[in-house]
Amino acid sequence: MTRITHKVYDKVEDLPAPITSIGVLPWFRDNLFSSKTNIALSIAAIYLTYLIIPPLVQWAIIDAVWFAGSRTECWATSDGACWAIITTRIDQFVYGDYPSGQRWRVNLTFILLSVALAPILFNKIPQRARFLLFSLCYPVVAYILLIGGFGLQEVETAQFGGFLLTLVIGITGISISLPLGILLALGRQSDLFIVRIICVGFIEFIRGVPLITLLFVASTLLNYFLPPGTSFNLLVRVLIMVTLFSAAYLAEVVRGGLQAVPKGQIEAANSIGLSYWVSMRLIVLPQALKVSIPGIVNSFIALFKDTTLVIIVGLLDPLGIGKATLSDATWQGLSTEVYIFVAIFFFICCFSMSRYSMYLERRLHTGH
Repeated sequence: MTRITHKVYDKVEDLPAPITSIGVLPWFRDNLFSSKTNIALSIAAIYLTYLIIPPLVQWAIIDAVWFAGSRTECWATSDGACWAIITTRIDQFVYGDYPSGQRWRVNLTFILLSVALAPILFNKIPQRARFLLFSLCYPVVAYILLIGGFGLQEVETAQFGGFLLTLVIGITGISISLPLGILLALGRQSDLFIVRIICVGFIEFIRGVPLITLLFVASTLLNYFLPPGTSFNLLVRVLIMVTLFSAAYLAEVVRGGLQAVPKGQIEAANSIGLSYWVSMRLIVLPQALKVSIPGIVNSFIALFKDTTLVIIVGLLDPLGIGKATLSDATWQGLSTEVYIFVAIFFFICCFSMSRYSMYLERRLHTGH
C-alpha cells in the first residue's frame, strides 16, 4: 500500500530583479549599445545631437531677444532669435481681430471646453454623467459666447483669427465629422440600394477632390447651390466643407474597422433577436472603433493641420497672421521665428492627440 505524504510549502516572495538588469546603465546597454550596428547608430545620433542642440539653445533661448520695438532693435541687441515679433503680436496670434474688450469670452469658452471634453475623453471623472450633460450643451454655450446674444455683444466671424480660428475649425470639424463618418460607413455597407449608392457616391467624390478645391467652392460657389435668399458667412461655409471632407475619410477608416469584426458577431446578435441599430451600438461598433483608433486619430491630426489651408480663402489663421506681420517693414526678415512659433503650436496639439490615442488603445486593450 502506497503511502501518500503531503508537503506544505511556505509561500516564497518574488526575488528582486538582478542588479545588473535594472537601472540606467543596463537600459543604455540594452537599447543603445546592444550590437555593433546599434553602437554605431547611437554614436552618430549623439554626435548629431551635440552639433545641433547647443547652437539651437544658444540661438533660441540664451541669446534671444524677447522684447523690442523692431527687428533693427533686435539685431542691434543680439544675434539670437528675435521673439519680440511674437510677444509684440501675441494677442493677434491668439485672437485675431476679436475685440480686445471681449476676449474674456474666448478664454472662458476654452476653459469650458476642457470641462466638456474631460468626461468624454476620460471615464473616471467624478459625477461623469452630469458633466456629459454639460458636454451635450457645450456647442450652444460656445456659440453664444463666441458669436454673441443674450446680452453679449455680437462679434462677426470675420474677426476670428489666429489660434482661435484654428481651434474653432479643428474642434468643430473633428466633433461633427466622426459621427457623420460612422453613418456614412454604415450606409456604404447598407442593404438598402439607394442609401448605399448615395453614401458611396459622396465618399468617392469627396475623396477624389483636393480640400483646397472644396475650400474654393465654399468661398465662391456654395451660395449658388443654396435656396434663394440663403446666405452663410465664410467661416460657416468653410466649416461645412472641412467637416464633409474629414467625414469622407473617416468613413473609410471606420469601414475598415467594420470589416475587421468577424461575421459571427453579427450573426450571434441576429440570433438573439437584436435589431440592426442595437447590435451595431452594443456589439459591432465598439469593436470596429477600437480597431480603428489609430486611423481615426491620424485623420483628426491631418484635419487639424489642414486648417492652415483656410488662408487661401482669406481667413487669417496663425500662418495668415504671421504673413501679415511679416509684411510690416518693422518686422520683415523674421520669418524663421514666426514659422517656428506656429510649428510649436501645431506640434503640441498634434502630439497631444497622438498621446491620447496611445492612452486609449492601452485602456481598451483586452489582450486579443
